[in-house]
Parts: sequence; C-alpha cells; structure tokens
Amino acid sequence: MVFRKLPGVSASGMGLRLSQKFVFLLFLSGLVTLCFGALFFLPDSVRLKRIFLSKTESQPVTVGSGSGGSENDAAANKEHVKPRAKEPPEHPRGSSSITSARGETRGETRGETSSTKLKAALSRRPAASHEATEERLAGGRAQEDMTLPRSKAEAGSERVTSSNPGADPDTYTYEKFKGCLLKPPLGRERGRPSDPQTGERRDKVKEMMKFAWDNYKRYAWGKNELRPLTRNGHIGNMFGGLRGASIIDSLDTLYIMGLTEEYNDAKEWVQTSLDLNSNGEASLFEVNIRYVGGLLSAYYLTGEELFKRKAMELGEKLLPAFNTPTGIPRGVINLGSGTSWSWGWASAGSSILAEFGTLHLEFVHLTELSGNPIYTEKVMNIRKLLTKIEKPHGLYPNFLSPVSGNWVQHHVSIGGLGDSFYEYLIKSYLMSDKTDGEAKKMYYSALEAIEANLVQKSPGGLTYMAEWRGGILDHKMGHLACFSGGMVGIGADDGVPEKRQHYLDLAAEITHTCHESYVRSATKLGPEAFRFDGGAEATATRLSDRYYILRPEVIESYMYLWRLTHDPKYREWGWEAVEALEQHCRVESGFSGIRDVYASTVGHDNMQQSFFLSETLKYLYLLFSDDDLLPLEDWVFNTEAHPLPIIRKSCLQDGGTQDKTVSE
Repeated sequence: MVFRKLPGVSASGMGLRLSQKFVFLLFLSGLVTLCFGALFFLPDSVRLKRIFLSKTESQPVTVGSGSGGSENDAAANKEHVKPRAKEPPEHPRGSSSITSARGETRGETRGETSSTKLKAALSRRPAASHEATEERLAGGRAQEDMTLPRSKAEAGSERVTSSNPGADPDTYTYEKFKGCLLKPPLGRERGRPSDPQTGERRDKVKEMMKFAWDNYKRYAWGKNELRPLTRNGHIGNMFGGLRGASIIDSLDTLYIMGLTEEYNDAKEWVQTSLDLNSNGEASLFEVNIRYVGGLLSAYYLTGEELFKRKAMELGEKLLPAFNTPTGIPRGVINLGSGTSWSWGWASAGSSILAEFGTLHLEFVHLTELSGNPIYTEKVMNIRKLLTKIEKPHGLYPNFLSPVSGNWVQHHVSIGGLGDSFYEYLIKSYLMSDKTDGEAKKMYYSALEAIEANLVQKSPGGLTYMAEWRGGILDHKMGHLACFSGGMVGIGADDGVPEKRQHYLDLAAEITHTCHESYVRSATKLGPEAFRFDGGAEATATRLSDRYYILRPEVIESYMYLWRLTHDPKYREWGWEAVEALEQHCRVESGFSGIRDVYASTVGHDNMQQSFFLSETLKYLYLLFSDDDLLPLEDWVFNTEAHPLPIIRKSCLQDGGTQDKTVSE
C-alpha cells in the first residue's frame, strides 16, 4: 500500500488512524461530488446525453454539408456560421454563417472575404466581424438540444404533411389567391418604364443577371454559389447538405425579368435534383429565408405546385428546432435527425434575435398553404415570450437563452444579429393586411426606443444608428443596418399621424448616410461597417471592415425610397452602384466581392453570393421599373427579397373576390 510509505502513517492494525481515515474519506467524497457536479451542471452536454440516452434515442449529428462537396468544402468548413447571415454574424442580415444571421444574421457568412478568417457571418444575415468570426471558429458547435425525444405517437401527432388530413381542401387555392390581389403581379408591361434612359438602365441590370446566371450554370451548376475566379462551385456548410442555393434564390428574379429559358432550367433542376433528405448542420435562419422563402415566392408568382410541395416539405424539417424549454428555436439544426443546437460562438448557448425573429412571414404562409396551424403557433409563441420579457430601455438585446427565456447580453444592434427582427415586425403587420395589431404595436414601440437610444447625428450632419452595449454607445453602423432606411419608410404611413412625415424624413436621412459610405470610398461601393468617431464619418477605420461582398441593403433602401417619394436621386444613386459593380466586381466569369473598397486596385474574394442574384440585382431591377411590377399594395419582401403576398383573410374566405376599385 502506498500509505505505508507515508510518514506518520502506522503500518500496524488497521493501517490508518481514525482521524486520518476521516480526512481521506472527506477528500475523496469531495472529489467525487465535484466530478459528478460538473457533469450534471454543464448545459446541454453532449457527453451527458450519450450516457443517459439510449442509442436509439440519441441521434447522431452530422457536421458539415455531407459528401459530394466541391474541392472548396474544406475551406468552407472554416466559415462556420448573412439572416441577410451575419460579431459572429453581424444579417439574419441576415446571418450568420453557418454563417447566418439576409450573417452578423441577412447568421454566418453571407460570404467570404479575402482571407479564410475574414468571413462575413450573415443575419439579415448576422454579418460577422473579423474578430467575431475568429471567435466563432474557435468556439466550435454550441450546446445540443437536451429536450428528451418525444414518443413516436407524440412526434407523429405533430408531423406535418402536404396532405394534412385535418385541413379543409377548399381553404386555399391558387385561383383564390390571385383573385385577392389588387393588381397583376407583373404589371401591365412587366413594369417597363416609359422613360428611355431608365429603360436602358433596367436592361443593363437584366444583362448583369443573365451574365451572373450563365456563369453559375456553366461552372457551378447545382452547387450553392459560384467562385468566378477559379471557375468552380462552392458548397459550404451553411445549408445542411442542401444544394442549389443560387438556383432557389434566383427563381423569382429570373421570372420577373422575363428570362424564361433560364427560369425553366431552374425549375427543372428543382424538380429533378433538389434533394431535401440531407443530413448535415444547417442554419435555421438561412434555410428559411433563402430556400423556404424562395420556393414560396416562386409558387405565388407562377402557381407551380412543385414549389409549394417542396416548401412545405422543407418547412416541416425545420420544426424540431423549436423543441426547447421556451419554444425559442436554436440556430442550427440537422435536417436529417432533427437535432438542434446553438452556434458555438453565441454567448452561453443563446439564440440570435435576428434569426429566431426572422421566421414569421414564411411560417405564416406555410400555415396558409398547408392548413396546419403549427407554423403560425411556433412563431406566435416567440412573439408571446418577447412581449412578456423585460426589455432594457425598450430595446431588444441580440442574445436570448432558449432554455431560460432571458437575455444573455445587453448588446443591441439594428445591423447584424438584430436587423431583420425589426424588419419582420412591420412586414408582419403589412402582410396581415394591417390586421396584426400586436406586430404594429411592437414595431412602433421598438422604433421609439431606437430613436431615443441609438439614432445619432454626426458633427457633419449625418444621421446614423449606433450600437448599444450595456448602456454604452458604439458609434458604428454596419452595411446590414442600411436596410433600415427602407424599413422606416414603408412603416411611415401607419405611424401616428403627427409623426408620419418625421418617419419619412428619418428614412431619407439614414439612406443618405449609407449613400455617403459609398461615395467616400475609392470604388464607390460601401464597406462592411463604417464609423463615426475619431474624426471619421461614414468610413471604415478598421482593415477588417473594408470589404464588400455584393450586399444589397443600401440599394434596397434606394428602391423603397424611390417608390415612396419618386425623388429621381434614388435612381441616380442606384445607377452609380451599377457602374461601380461593373467596374470593380465584374470579372471574366461572374461577379465577385472585393477585399478593400478604399483601394484603387481591387482584390477579389472569389465569391458570387446567392443573395447578389436574389436581392442586389432584383432591387436594382425594381428601382428602374414602374411601380406596378410587384406593387407594394400586394407584396411584402422577405429579408432575402423574395416577394410574399399580403394575406387578405376576408377576401380568401369570400372565395377570392377582392374589390379592385382601389387599383382602378
């Protein structure tokens, strides 16, 4: 015995004195308690799950995008986690990259930049900053969902199919939907403007779309995105093994531009090659806004049942992400097993505001089409929790625990990680035919808090939206936050009468500031983020903020402000962007983001983002079109620019006989 060699320990009798035995046993019991305590108190521990759940109950999580990837997959795995995907993601917008967070959410990268470290995590994509991306990569996968598996009977009762036996087959028909529109979706002449110069500019945008699409089809067909410099495809790990992100994102753009052959090719690929039975980790946010949103939009524009079936099948696969103690979904889901977890970079296993807050539009339409209320119930439960929880100064922080339902950090941003949550509040109200009073109240209350705490005026007279970190302002505005000019604009008419002009003015001021971030660069394209401190105004002061990845948010606000005011400067600003894209981003085989907007000789990041086809070029095309192409009286754009129709419940219940006197 080792104890016999220790001084003071008797070798006779029992070997240890009673007092020594007591001390030793006390030490041993403390050690055991510490070990088991660590095991049980680690939240969502994968190790704990493996010990206490049987192999049949615990489903393995496949990390990555599955087999069959391109030669770029290894590099893509590094950009783990727009959500428009985009700080880990600073987009929803975006979001983040698996990115996401349209990610800091429009989640993870809504794109890659010059180096493997500089990935933009999208939110409206949560767009991720350089530092946040490194933190995300180091963090690994976040904690897995510890919700115990339901019985087969329970799981089956919640399962949704396109032929829901409980749904009234007459509840929804495409003809009813068409009858409830005030105007034809494509206008009288597909929105062709009468002004010759504007028509030529619109034709140029259409040519850009065809050029981008043709090169994608030639070099990256079926992959998620095109790498135009190396002329190959990129898959990445944002979509859980799903393929063809650029195809799904382009369906509605090709259709409204009248690129019939290209649209038919895309539709055929969806019919023959879109496999939803993947088994990899996916960003809930990015799959929802790009795939579900793109398929829904294509269905509503064309009436093709194929798109409806695919949208509902994919929507069903997202439901297990909501199996948390609070009903707040986790950000990452395995589309095959249904296991969900939070982003590895998200503080304390939290969910991201711009991700779980950017589901409402699509999920309400899934209920509308399927007749199954579960989708609407899921997103309304999120709203119910957010309504009850205390909000610091009326603001919504970016991180929320899906376990406790409490805020994890008091970081507030209208850019990445927060952006599209606010966008979906006002758009939920508009999409409900202005009947969703709760969404309206939440939006205007949030806007009031934003104005009181975040809206600032620079010494040079520029209006911007700062970020809020525990009561301390960070005088930074991200490119993702530039969507807010359009958001404030479309919500102006429904505010209190005495503030309607104020909201229009605020929208114009924010859009002007974002335009300044473009004109103050050498390329006339805007950086990922710009600051208002240290003497700088609307310029990036950090090397990690200088890149541009074909983002749409500034052009989005131009389009909305044009439709609201018809001030010709917005079309001029849009044309400036077209010229800059042509000069600096167009390469021999597509379009590429650039690494430094302030460099006279640009370096390209070798990535043609799918949202460039879905958002940037679509918003430019609409900017140079008449207002009757996808009129705002009938359509609301999701954060990936996929148009979804306003739901007129009374009209649908009457059989689709909308009074068209307004449009006439």
